[in-house]
Amino acid sequence: MMIGIPREKAPGENRVAIIPSGVTQLIESGFEVVVESGAGLAAHFSDEEYRHSGAIIADDAEALYRQSEIVLKVRAPEPGEADLIRPEATLICLMDPWSNEPLMQQLASQSVETFALDLVPRTTRAQAMDVLSAMAGISGYRAVLSGAMALPRYFPMLMTAAGTIHPARVLVIGAGVAGLMAIATARRLGAVVEAYDLRPEVKEQVNSLGADFIEIEVPKADTSGDNGYAKAQDAEFYAAQRKQLADCVARADLVITTAAVPGKPAPQLIDKEMIHRMKSGSVIVDLAADKGGNVEGTVLNEKVDQDGVTIVGHANHPARVPVHASQLLTRNITAFLLNMSADGVLSPDASDDIVAATRVVHEGNVLHGKEAAAEADTENSQSNAEETA
Repeated sequence: MMIGIPREKAPGENRVAIIPSGVTQLIESGFEVVVESGAGLAAHFSDEEYRHSGAIIADDAEALYRQSEIVLKVRAPEPGEADLIRPEATLICLMDPWSNEPLMQQLASQSVETFALDLVPRTTRAQAMDVLSAMAGISGYRAVLSGAMALPRYFPMLMTAAGTIHPARVLVIGAGVAGLMAIATARRLGAVVEAYDLRPEVKEQVNSLGADFIEIEVPKADTSGDNGYAKAQDAEFYAAQRKQLADCVARADLVITTAAVPGKPAPQLIDKEMIHRMKSGSVIVDLAADKGGNVEGTVLNEKVDQDGVTIVGHANHPARVPVHASQLLTRNITAFLLNMSADGVLSPDASDDIVAATRVVHEGNVLHGKEAAAEADTENSQSNAEETA
């Protein structure tokens, strides 16, 4: 089967789904590969490198999609791009199925089999395919660097003839993959780091990286979801959380927020009153800016000043490290594809938990997304009512 690697069309997207070394592996696995001319340039991989790896180079997107039975992308197709995909082709990419309902319906109407890499389950077998974790690590790293560049003070402690510079204080809210990488990076730069997460079980991981874990009293709740991510909580929970985090935020020079709940708006963790208490010159990097933001006043893809505090709302931090981000994506996507293929032929097994979790469009039907989720909730409610009765 012919695999197509298009050039990403989303503004600011510098990554490519498969780098040249990944092309070699796919060809050795029995596939043919066509790459759109210029697909890897933003990630510093030339057309010549792809040719040397055995790929065919297509002059433009139309020529690429015309040949491709399987399309491997980083981001969901941009408007007009989905029109080019062949009927009954297979699309594998980050889909954000909860907010891309019109695109999902279009792909269903074109009978395009679609797999969302956002939905790879957090299981041991799927670790090599976990795109979100791989990209979150980069986001945590870049968040600290962005914060350090915006902060008008040193990170490390310095003792000089001109006096002593005290280390910066960094607060990381959310100790998932992005948060843990942020902690490690801030510690390497010499900062004193505190971290908070609503899941108490991550305390040991935070401490192992040299940070202090903040423990606060909040209403008791089920905080860990079945998918390994934190669960969304109610308004009372977040209000109590903000009240007790206020002092921690006020003493921090840099705050990094990483809280996101799949399929839901990001919870607000820092409000204007908390920002008002921060020192002038302090910085907040909001890694959930593209989901509505954890910080009141965050502006997507902008850096804004509020009461002397700089709020950084840049999204897609991995695209700022395209070489290694593309390398990790290649490993993730190749492992995902080879899990459901043999001898260069795609043959998804519906009983495979990874296939079942990630297949979002099948045989002209949308399986995941707002409408599908609503139907599932209705069915579950009816089922629960019947069991109760």
